[in-house]
Formats: sequence, C-alpha cells, structure tokens
Amino acid sequence: MESGKVILLVDDDLTLREMYDERLKAEGFEIIQASNGEEAIAKAKDVKPNVILLDIMMPKINGFDVLKDLKENPETKDTPVIILTALIQDVDRLQGKKLGAADYIVKSETMPGEVIAKIKKVMGN
Repeated sequence: MESGKVILLVDDDLTLREMYDERLKAEGFEIIQASNGEEAIAKAKDVKPNVILLDIMMPKINGFDVLKDLKENPETKDTPVIILTALIQDVDRLQGKKLGAADYIVKSETMPGEVIAKIKKVMGN
C-alpha cells in the first residue's frame, strides 16, 4: 500500500464504484470500496485512508450520518471527506460543509477527471 494514495470509495451504486475504481487506479491510487454507511465507518477506522469519497443516499446509514460519525471519532476526524452525491440542493451542500466535508461534488455536474483533480487538491498534490 503506497502511503498517501489510499482512497475509500463509498457508494451503493456498483457501476459507479467500478468506474471510479478504474479511473483512480489509473491515476496511481489504491482503492478500498464500501457499499453502505456501516461498511464505510468500519473500513475508515480499519484502513485509515488518505481521502474518503462519500455518497449520501445509501442503505443502513446515510452519508451525512457517516460523515458526522467520522468527524466525531478521534481516529478518523482528520481524514478529508469529499461528498460525491446526486443531491443538488443548497441545503444539502450546507449540511455537508457544516459536518466537515472538504468538498461537495454533484455526480451529474462533474466529470471523473474533475473529481480526480479535487481529490489531488484535498491531498495537497
């Protein structure tokens, strides 16, 4: 595992996870996947990724609750979280920022290359 290059990709949409997995691996990142909020919290604590890409609308625990949990936990509070969601409302953007998201990306408005650029920015590259 290359230090500084691990991304936890959290989304219940398998097709989207596979597409981002492929694109991010091509950029040299190691990808850990989670398909729901419970899995995301467990893997974030276990793997300690450098960045978390987090969907909001998911089964078991939604992304806002995952983000709140991660930011309240001393082990994960400093891990940058980028919300990657279909939710386009300003109220959702504000909620994400209030809970500590490093960025908020709307899936339908953003190409994968832009997402990769935002990940690199958050990582300081």
